[in-house]
Amino acid sequence: MKPLILSTFCLAFGAGACLGSDLPPGVTSAQLLPGWLDQDGNRIAAIELVLEPGWKTYWRQPGDTGLPPSFDWSDSNNLAQVTVHWPAPEAIRSGDEMTLGYHDRLVLPLRISPQHPSRDIDLRVAMDFGVCENICVPAHVVMKAAPPLPEPDPRITAALRHVPRKSGIVPPCHVSAIDDGLRLVVNLPQPDVEAAAIEIPDQPEIWVSTAHLDMTPEGITATADLVPPEARPFDLDMSGLTITLIDGEDATEMQGCALTG
Repeated sequence: MKPLILSTFCLAFGAGACLGSDLPPGVTSAQLLPGWLDQDGNRIAAIELVLEPGWKTYWRQPGDTGLPPSFDWSDSNNLAQVTVHWPAPEAIRSGDEMTLGYHDRLVLPLRISPQHPSRDIDLRVAMDFGVCENICVPAHVVMKAAPPLPEPDPRITAALRHVPRKSGIVPPCHVSAIDDGLRLVVNLPQPDVEAAAIEIPDQPEIWVSTAHLDMTPEGITATADLVPPEARPFDLDMSGLTITLIDGEDATEMQGCALTG
């Protein structure tokens, strides 16, 4: 059976937003914040979702069971590139299961580059995402932004402050073959870690499990299984990995790991 898609069409202009019965269960407001233009002519905007108490939505790498958001910008005009700046997620535990996501409210900053700098950007997005209380369901909203504001939006600047810090550390790691792929073990550089996420951004078709943390004599390790569509061992480019360490509202992002024997 195909999953139920709960859909709404939302045109958000300035302070306007989708509200009430127009929205999927668990979502009280959804809008595309218009943002402002930076000194290079890029548009700084954001998607804002306000959730009912007890509901959550997911980060870009939610874990074994979550549904990551996806975005369709094809109805926009004069748009060359969109960069999503993800605020650090929460480690959300339910029994023995852990996912990465957000409660209450998500402001997801965007950096939009125009095709033609002398023209305005007509910004529209169709967003698919998961929302979850006791039962998780996929949802769909379509939003349009008003023209940019003359000054930065404090909601967006606050969210940007929670984007994980970039680290120049390249941690040591070990990889071994398993029946359907690879097992990666990363030695983490800091002792206080609530959760870790391992991603391969350039190969989204490879499934990556929730990272399991273990205390060893050498420190904390994060272990994840990497399974390609062919379900067999494969060659892994270590420099293409993104490793995010999460500790409450603080997060650090590392690029790649150094293979050890």
